[in-house]
Amino acid sequence: MLRIKEILKQKGLTIQDLANILGISRQALGKQIQGKMLLETAERIATALNVPMWQLFAAPEEVQANPESNCARIICPHCKKAIPLEIGIRNEEHGNDTTAKQ
Repeated sequence: MLRIKEILKQKGLTIQDLANILGISRQALGKQIQGKMLLETAERIATALNVPMWQLFAAPEEVQANPESNCARIICPHCKKAIPLEIGIRNEEHGNDTTAKQ
């Protein structure tokens, strides 16, 4: 289930407000939220709400201490502890290697 309605409530916005920001009708937005959403649509909604796209799909407990972070926090469903996550990005052209740890 998408968290769009929860995020709207946190930001004091309505679905109509979001539809206006996106330049579409409330009905069109409702159909997109209820149906199969295209990646492009999810990106536009995340940008309009000023949140990382992963937050639209995360469980509420996954959006914890740092809700503005671009890093997803993965929680073990069994022990409820955070799973260490390391993501590396390598830029072959410039030889840069950046690693972000969570």
